[in-house]
Amino acid sequence: MSTLSTSSAPLDILAIAAHRDDVEQTCGGTLLKMAQRGHRTGILDLTQGEMGTRGTAEDRAREAVDAAKILRVSWRQALDIPDGRVENTWENRLKVARVIREQRPRVVILPYWKGRHPDHYTASTLGYEACFLAGLAKLDVNVARASSPAKEGAIAANPPPHRPFKIIYATLYFDVRPTFVVDITELFETRFQALMAYKSQFSDQEAGKDLFPEQAEIRARIEAMARFYGLLGGVTYAEPFLQKEVGLVEDLTLIPVKSI
Repeated sequence: MSTLSTSSAPLDILAIAAHRDDVEQTCGGTLLKMAQRGHRTGILDLTQGEMGTRGTAEDRAREAVDAAKILRVSWRQALDIPDGRVENTWENRLKVARVIREQRPRVVILPYWKGRHPDHYTASTLGYEACFLAGLAKLDVNVARASSPAKEGAIAANPPPHRPFKIIYATLYFDVRPTFVVDITELFETRFQALMAYKSQFSDQEAGKDLFPEQAEIRARIEAMARFYGLLGGVTYAEPFLQKEVGLVEDLTLIPVKSI
């Protein structure tokens, strides 16, 4: 696994996704906005991206660091779950639960639980169940490290239990009406540059040209989606999210977004 930061300070917000560049596409603007407001943000990529048509896992590791810097992310790590084979196994749940305990986020952003790519919707269920397990006081998450300890001969400590207060779902990869959107109008260009940091994936090239649109078309599609969700929220550009819980309102006069 690879790590961007080793700070021990708890994260305020942790986005979990199957592949490097998923977070940049679905909620990168939101993470940047939260970082600008002083929150510590983090990204957990479940795989190394070794199955991608373009580039290598090493390419994507370097690009992920560049993208994280653009988004002002405080912490980023990639696990060793096989790309294209993200499975909701006990071992994988423990791997993610350990990260939850170590980083102690208040909010976790997961992919929506339906989608085209099996890795995406499996990451959603895997992430939710790992968040639950991370709060069980008697659970030892070191079982997942038994076969590959961090340091030879060292016994990793079992981090204290922690369960996030809030779990929300980034819905951009699936056609579902969001619960709410986040205004990223002022951050759209920076968010796009973070995605373009993945030069091995999104630059115009021969490899995979029948599968990937040209960069100009990528921008047009991303802008169209951001404008669509912005329209729903009465702003120019936005990112969509869903929560399972009923919302709580204290003052009816302060609810945003016009009805008429």
